[in-house]
Amino acid sequence: MLDFPRWKTIGISIILMLGIVFSIPSFLPEKTLNSLPSFLQAKVNLGLDLAGGSHLLLEADIADLRKTQLSNMEKTVRTAMRGESGPADDIAIGELSNAGGKISFLVRDQAQLDDARERLFSETQGAGLTGQRDWSIDVVDTTRIVMTPTRAGQAQAVANAMDTARDIIDKRVNALGTREPTIIRQGTDRVVVQVPGLQDPGALKELIGKTARLEFRMVDANADPQEAAAGRVPVGSEIVPYAEGEGSGAAFEVLRRQVMISGEQLIDAKQSYDQQNNQPVVSIRFDAGGSNTFAKVTAQSVGKRFAMVLDGKVLSAPSINEPILGGSAQISGSFSVASANALAISLRSGALPVKMTVVEERTVTPELGKDSIRKGAIAGIIATVSVLVLMLVVYGRFGVYACVALVFNVFLIIAVMAAFNATLTLPGIAGFVLTIGAAVDANVLINERIREELKRGRKVFQAVELGYSEASRAIFDANVTNVIAAALMFWFGSGPIKGFAVVLTIGIVTSVFTAVTVTRMFVAHWLRRARPTSINI
Repeated sequence: MLDFPRWKTIGISIILMLGIVFSIPSFLPEKTLNSLPSFLQAKVNLGLDLAGGSHLLLEADIADLRKTQLSNMEKTVRTAMRGESGPADDIAIGELSNAGGKISFLVRDQAQLDDARERLFSETQGAGLTGQRDWSIDVVDTTRIVMTPTRAGQAQAVANAMDTARDIIDKRVNALGTREPTIIRQGTDRVVVQVPGLQDPGALKELIGKTARLEFRMVDANADPQEAAAGRVPVGSEIVPYAEGEGSGAAFEVLRRQVMISGEQLIDAKQSYDQQNNQPVVSIRFDAGGSNTFAKVTAQSVGKRFAMVLDGKVLSAPSINEPILGGSAQISGSFSVASANALAISLRSGALPVKMTVVEERTVTPELGKDSIRKGAIAGIIATVSVLVLMLVVYGRFGVYACVALVFNVFLIIAVMAAFNATLTLPGIAGFVLTIGAAVDANVLINERIREELKRGRKVFQAVELGYSEASRAIFDANVTNVIAAALMFWFGSGPIKGFAVVLTIGIVTSVFTAVTVTRMFVAHWLRRARPTSINI
């Protein structure tokens, strides 16, 4: 245990020096930090409760998700009933209905009923580990097929939509250039968004609250305006209102339900300017499939009108004067540069699969964060000084080694957190202070075991070697249980608890290294150099 070859001493010394070097940037002002080489610019970021910023709690509109689920299945059914081999393979069906949260349609030829069911069954999928499908398929009245979303399928749809929503919100927030936002799911239908350093949540709410579901749909030229005003429209069409400030006096348009092309086929969106009036617009580009579809539909619909629909509101409904080729289009409306840029970010990151509503909003001021940092720093200093004094008084020279190791432990914790670009929160400071106290536990165990061996009459070298070897087992066992507890807190906890668990885990690993390995190196070198016959510990 006390055999320390030169290569091991050099290796440990390098680790300790790197810990000091990579922890220093976290204490430097931003201006000084930016002047350093890029590999030295990693630092510990401050969380919302320390740096101030915006906190939003978003709730999903589950009813809207159900409606989207029905709409998507309606499109799937239409596609499935069209044969892959051409019109001869088609299955003739009656008008689809989605009343009552179910998909219902009539198969005109009863001989094709089994084929229709087989095609639809292949479009459903298993719902988790329940053994159920996400849709049930039933035949009623001999030739009518009714598809109903199962409870397990609906639960899986909500879970998938919330995971996707969290990822899309993360892309949108990071596109703002903010550092270390916290975006986590809460419960089954909520997402927590915390953005340190952002004091105005208005733009953030506008950006992440926008569903950005873009659709291009044909205007129903056969609709009677008076009938539509009374709420009566042709089968297969619906009334869609204009967005606020749009429409040039018109309140709505009657659009075909079938989507000509959707935002899912976008590959780029950016804010630009209209060449005719120099107004801010959003320029978009479609992928190959979307480009071909757009060109084909506009070529077949010259003289007709199509509408650009964003989140269920019509932005504009221009006439198609000529085929639109090249896969590019322009979204115009009452945009400012900021709103056009926000829409472009939303479209680039993808449409939210479900509407999200802000149900809670908080702004934390930097002054509150500064006060938390000051109090946390005071607590850390008091804890560190108290531990250092206690170790020096109780264990003498061995206490000095423990104190030096504790200082290195602080630098290593900060360096590791900076390397992983971790965020320090107020609970993280609590974990940091707790780690400082726990860091010397290992040295207490080691030193007390050395005392016991000396009292038994063992020589100095034997007592120290047995102290380290025997105490190390208990130290490792105890800290493994602590790491397991921290891992469980990280897995099941929310943001603040996760911050505490991260700092605690890093502190446990570094404290075991410094308290056992580093102090053992100090003691081994001193014993070989001084060759004491007795020690006062």
